[in-house]
Amino acid sequence: MKPWLLYSVIRLALFAAVLTVLLLVGIEGWLAAIIAAVVGLCVSYLFLGRLRTQVAKGVEDRRTGKTRAATDDEDAEDTLENNDFLKGDRPAQD
Repeated sequence: MKPWLLYSVIRLALFAAVLTVLLLVGIEGWLAAIIAAVVGLCVSYLFLGRLRTQVAKGVEDRRTGKTRAATDDEDAEDTLENNDFLKGDRPAQD
């Protein structure tokens, strides 16, 4: 799984778990959401450092051009460029 996706899923799950517990305890919704966000931020800062570093490295690589995201558009263009039909070799017509 990609590091940014894993990091996001863990953060959301952490937030949801804390929010659920706080709501079950009886804390008002808006206050429970704020507390869950702060707790999620603190826990992820303390325990997800390595994963956060991988995400940051991936972002840096994309920004500096060390890696490039392949797109369907580019793949389609490459396929068309390599097609013999575009090079002037037309198929024989009956």
